Amino acid sequence: MKKDIIIPEVEDVYVAIVLEHNSIYKTDDWNAYIINDKNVDLDVVLIVTSGYSKDKITATFRKQLDKLPAKSYAKIELMQEDLFALNNTFKVSFFEGNKMFDKTFLFRKNTVNIKALRPIPLMDVKGVLVK
Repeated sequence: MKKDIIIPEVEDVYVAIVLEHNSIYKTDDWNAYIINDKNVDLDVVLIVTSGYSKDKITATFRKQLDKLPAKSYAKIELMQEDLFALNNTFKVSFFEGNKMFDKTFLFRKNTVNIKALRPIPLMDVKGVLVK
């Protein structure tokens, strides 16, 4: 039965963690974003995030977006720098047309840092991207 279930591969959808200046609080904050680099809208986007290591596990965070327009992005959450010592997963499910897509994006521990910053697609910022 499982062999009959077809799960399409996710393409052109990414998760990025970027370092941004917060002009209100005069701080530099790490924020996680979901990026839709497709030419079509994504519907009912569900995001479940958590962090873990051998000794620790974070609380699970859930977010829903009714629609993520084509060639756009949306903020998922503010991330404390302490979390980067853990593996951080972002489980993303969405509908494109009548098909459901699902992918887990993993930021391995200690991979999010100032030295790892690169340009992020569709955004005029630098960060760490997982495809």
